[in-house]
Amino acid sequence: MSVEPSSPVAPSFESRVHGSLLGGALGDSLGYAVEFDSIAAIRAHYGAAGLTGFGQLGDASHFSDDTQMTLYTVDGLVEALEWANDGVAADEIACLWLAYLRWLKTQDVAVASSAPVPQPRWIDAQEVLRHRRAPGNACLSGLATGQMGTVARPVNPDSKGCGTVMRSAPFGLIPHISREAVYKLSSDAASLTHGHPSARLSAAAFSLLIHHIVAGHDVRSAANEALAYVNGVPTKAPELGERLEAALQLSQQSNALSPEDLTAALGEGWIAEEALAVGLYSVLATSGSSPADHFRNAIAVAVNHSGDSDSTGSIAGNILGAFYGEECLPGAWLEALEAPEVIRGMAGRLLAVTTG
Repeated sequence: MSVEPSSPVAPSFESRVHGSLLGGALGDSLGYAVEFDSIAAIRAHYGAAGLTGFGQLGDASHFSDDTQMTLYTVDGLVEALEWANDGVAADEIACLWLAYLRWLKTQDVAVASSAPVPQPRWIDAQEVLRHRRAPGNACLSGLATGQMGTVARPVNPDSKGCGTVMRSAPFGLIPHISREAVYKLSSDAASLTHGHPSARLSAAAFSLLIHHIVAGHDVRSAANEALAYVNGVPTKAPELGERLEAALQLSQQSNALSPEDLTAALGEGWIAEEALAVGLYSVLATSGSSPADHFRNAIAVAVNHSGDSDSTGSIAGNILGAFYGEECLPGAWLEALEAPEVIRGMAGRLLAVTTG
């Protein structure tokens, strides 16, 4: 049975923000190397234990669209908070939509002429973000319509891919707002690209999980709080509750699931609620002699399966980084991470408008 993650000294809010964004990028980067590989192919290439560290990657590591869109989520929130700090009311979801449209431009995707042309910001000048790293089809097509999707008038109404979840940790990193506000921001922002209730509620559940962790909860209680909240809203997505309940229960078993059993029980992670369940299970079913050891063990579980390894890895990394702060980030992994200065730059901008 896993040992519940604990941190003897609560990390600072600044450390949690940096830890969550960098931790997500680390999990994303390791998972991106095997995103489209079966577990059999992963074992054949990396050995029986699979891919367990950056030292096994011959080439330089890269993060995927998951980290790109997470950073653009940060930028949309920062812009809205900049307006608010200047005493000007801003539509937060419009700011996020404009941020995602600027991300879409980095992917060389044509957008409908009806779409607005956003003004460039600091993030848009970062060359490392201008690479196409297997972006999700619903994110591309939903934004390319030029229509700002809403809960009432969603784009891609049937899409429940994990593109909403993997970008939503930043909503939980905004201090001094209610869980109702976290829920509304994350679910409304999910509607910009995905219309299925499960896509929206999975994004909201993940954001609320991060929100409760930052408020001082342990991971399991934060997950239970998030699940209880989304189960109580009028919109229903029973498959989300079923997956998260399964992740919570399975993580308490004495024996860890094999990668094959993990995907059989929780899914491969391509779907929103599956990605969240696999990432959460990976955190709760593992432990370590130190926060960094726990991080390595959890990410290994999160990425070594037949499925969307970068999204499940990034979710696990976001969670542990928010919980432990930067203390859990392995030094050798950080040295191998692509463009950490860009990630730290966006973390700094979020901190400047929330704590400055």
